[in-house]
Amino acid sequence: MGAKAGVGALGLVLLAILVFLAVSSWSRQPAGAKPSIQPINFPHRVHVQTYKIDCQYCHSDARRSEYAGLPSVQRCMGCHRIAGAALPEVKKVADYYARGEPIPWVRVNKLPEFTYFPHKAHIRASVTCQTCHGPVETMMTFGAETGPRLTNDLLTLVGLRPAPPPLTMGWCLDCHRRQNATAGAHAPLDCVTCHH
Repeated sequence: MGAKAGVGALGLVLLAILVFLAVSSWSRQPAGAKPSIQPINFPHRVHVQTYKIDCQYCHSDARRSEYAGLPSVQRCMGCHRIAGAALPEVKKVADYYARGEPIPWVRVNKLPEFTYFPHKAHIRASVTCQTCHGPVETMMTFGAETGPRLTNDLLTLVGLRPAPPPLTMGWCLDCHRRQNATAGAHAPLDCVTCHH
């Protein structure tokens, strides 16, 4: 009877661990989200590949701020008063402009509140946008699948070291370590660099 009780207790402990991991994984704020419905179907591919517009033209806060920022509707209309004015999506931009309203973009990348990520430090270190955000220039609609995953937590629990998902702490630390080892960079590894 003692062996059966031991197996039952072990099973209960394992179940409790799995429930804890599942809850903790879901309760953490993911770094990003799957592609969401946007008010304007913005074609990154057209702007970046066809017209060769640099990321920082629209996301101008990236070089001086924590946030990359989004272009104002006035910046969009700077080009679209003439270029593509008859296109349905550009007409939506023009409607926001005429009403004096900003475009209510739906946020795609979101880091947890306790995390600080300065875009400007990465821009100054010549880290390309694609390093973190993927091949945005090939995307019609920007989307990201990032953040903690239960499968990674479980594999780590059993002693394996799976590659961390993009825009997670492990992924960022791996990148900093790689840059320090191969590029002679001095990417910080201190906790207070990103956590305040």
